[in-house]
Amino acid sequence: MPIDRSVVRARIENAAEYVGSLWPLRTFNATNPLLGFEDQPFHRAVQKAGQLFGGRGYPGPQVFRQAWEDGEIDADVLTRCLAEHGITERPEVLLDRMEADAPGHDTVPTDHPLDRVLTKWLAAFLDQGQAAWPMPNREDGFYAAWRTVAPYDGAIPGVDRPSDLPDTVVEAFEAVLESYPEARWEPIFVHHLTALPGWTGFVKWRSRRADTAWQAAHPITLAEYLAVRLTLADRMGAAIAPDRTEELPTNGTDQPVLPRIWLRAWEESYRTRLLDDLRQAPSAAPDADRPAGQLVFCIDTRSEVIRRHIEQQGAYQTHGYAGFFGVPMEHQPYGTEECVKSCPPIVDPKHRVVERPAEQHQAQADRYDWWAQLGRAGTTLLKTLKKNVAAVFGFVEGSGGAFGAAMAARTLAPSGLSRLAQSLEERLPSPDAFCEPALDPPPTADAEVEDSLPVGLSDEAKVLYAEAAFRLMGWTDTFAPIVVFTGHGSETPNNPYKASLDCGACAGNPGGPNARVLATICNENAVRDALRERGIDIPDDTVFLAGQHNTTTDEIILFVDDDDPPVAPEVLDRLRRDLQSAQADAATERVRTLNTAVDEGRPAAAVHETERRAADWAETRPEWGLAGNAAFIVGPRALTRGLDLDGRCFLHSYDWATDEDGTALENIMTGPLVVGEWINTQYYFSTVDNAAYGSGSKVTHNVVGKLGVVQGNGGDLMSGLPLQSLKADDEHVYHRPLRLTALVQAPTDRIEAILDRHAPLAQLFDHEWMHLTVMDPARDDAFVHYQSGGGWHPHPSPDAPTPTAPVSARRDPEAMDRTPTP
Repeated sequence: MPIDRSVVRARIENAAEYVGSLWPLRTFNATNPLLGFEDQPFHRAVQKAGQLFGGRGYPGPQVFRQAWEDGEIDADVLTRCLAEHGITERPEVLLDRMEADAPGHDTVPTDHPLDRVLTKWLAAFLDQGQAAWPMPNREDGFYAAWRTVAPYDGAIPGVDRPSDLPDTVVEAFEAVLESYPEARWEPIFVHHLTALPGWTGFVKWRSRRADTAWQAAHPITLAEYLAVRLTLADRMGAAIAPDRTEELPTNGTDQPVLPRIWLRAWEESYRTRLLDDLRQAPSAAPDADRPAGQLVFCIDTRSEVIRRHIEQQGAYQTHGYAGFFGVPMEHQPYGTEECVKSCPPIVDPKHRVVERPAEQHQAQADRYDWWAQLGRAGTTLLKTLKKNVAAVFGFVEGSGGAFGAAMAARTLAPSGLSRLAQSLEERLPSPDAFCEPALDPPPTADAEVEDSLPVGLSDEAKVLYAEAAFRLMGWTDTFAPIVVFTGHGSETPNNPYKASLDCGACAGNPGGPNARVLATICNENAVRDALRERGIDIPDDTVFLAGQHNTTTDEIILFVDDDDPPVAPEVLDRLRRDLQSAQADAATERVRTLNTAVDEGRPAAAVHETERRAADWAETRPEWGLAGNAAFIVGPRALTRGLDLDGRCFLHSYDWATDEDGTALENIMTGPLVVGEWINTQYYFSTVDNAAYGSGSKVTHNVVGKLGVVQGNGGDLMSGLPLQSLKADDEHVYHRPLRLTALVQAPTDRIEAILDRHAPLAQLFDHEWMHLTVMDPARDDAFVHYQSGGGWHPHPSPDAPTPTAPVSARRDPEAMDRTPTP
């Protein structure tokens, strides 16, 4: 009896909700590995996920013990939290009990013959240019291509010719599902999709990105993936239906009470210390009538460190804004046809920005083109000799000495080799030196590209993005002579996870191109005239520059034409000197966290150490990335200026007084804050169970298909962060696995209105995926905490009467329906 395709499709979509999408390495994006469970309370979600993936949902006892012994968990807070559950035993006794009850190791991935065969063919089909001999017939789709080569796989019994297998995807489902009632289809699909969540997540991502070149050329869908897997399971005698009483994860009753209490106490201890620091923050000195310079950084936690040290150099102000600078674009670098997404994963690009040589620098562009063409020819020849069957053995024998010397140099003297490479680069033109973003749309005939994405920006779009930037930051007056939009990116060789260190708001790419676009927009007279009409008066002598913060070395490069600088050379020189001083101070601070012995009295030594890490191809930890992230602060810089937040806070500038209708805050809370939660939960789950939700050790990584990594010689795609990004050593975690605390300075009624309009955002707080604290101007800036279901709980203040706040449940978090996440 034929099956109903629409029913199968719907069941597959439902089953796929349990697995989050996995971006490829090139555009590695942080995401919550339990994204499909965010419609449920946290404690229930981690239990259900544990049933499917076998992973822990809470930190292990050793992690809690480390936090307790380091004083990160306040004894009074912990005692109160335990007492609320009727527990009066000493913390040390409870830690010993948790340790005795805990498993001795992380989750061990299964190794089933079915998975080994399937991952082999997934890697071959999804390969993005790594394989010298690609799988044939990929243009026909995954199932059809696999069907033609399956007879040559000796691991698949009973398949001698393609005709031994069902002709189509639909027939494959019919052959396997005919013995099962429709009610069991979805549990079957869940069972098989969650068996390899990494590969499933990548197929899910790519199947929903029909505009990508690889998906267009070699299409794959979750239905095809399941058709192949179910057919293989049937042929190999593996279980079709899950072999357990409960086919879908259930609520259960064996909740881990002690870890939940300890985690809550740890989070509350951190939050209390943060709020106490904000209360006791040194009064910022009144700003000069006009600062010497203003720099806008990404909200990234690493920006907090460099911003603090820049402000210490003189009359500088800094602001925080999402690192794509509000421009939803694709970026096409000079000299390539490849475009990269340069906006957050929850935002679709609206424009394509192409880098083109400036008219006065055409000679430099021509010189660059000549060297680039020569380099491409050499690379092509080298690859041909390495992979050609006839030439490979002779090539290896003849070139072994040269390659051996290069390996020795990169291993023994990475800094020296890096300096040599930099000196050569300085002698050659760089696209950053002679190119500029082409923002004006081309003639109508050329205005659209193949995917219908417009090239350039209209006049209306330019004004929109400029105004939105200043409105969201609450910045409508007092512009310095120099304003620098500063993107960020990392520097590290031989690191498949480099994109995880670049700008998450730019889809795992550097943010410099976006900074250049916004600076170019704001320098246009027509844009400034339009902004004045809207109440944003930028002085005629204000010049907008673009730069990029190297988060590995803390160097800030300004994209300025030194032959024709837009500001006086002496002003530019002073700015660069101050940025270099800030780099030295920030590098000294960062090196301490990397357990590296450097003389703190010699800032140059700290800079040299960060540069070594940036150049060393054997360095497993070039920097800490966003490890340690714990809070997201939305408010003016005056709240945190002068505070050392230890690089643990996202900082988004915002002024509630200039946002009368709450539109700016709504955009911040439904955009950057949600991305911050994704980052936080990825770090959290990668830390609490790295085997299930992380990616293991970098030492044993293997890149597969240029799209992901596996541990060893095969298996599932690793979906989270490696151990070296999270732990200081085998015994001590560096990232504290705490759920994100959002701290917003704004009236509570404004925030309530936003939560009422955005149920997916509200459920993140209702279900305790992150916590919300508000600094309410209507209550003399008293801190109040959002409670699950609605209402506010006052934070005790030692210096002021405790404000009262009625607690009234606006929603029932336990009864919320499944709602798509943002």
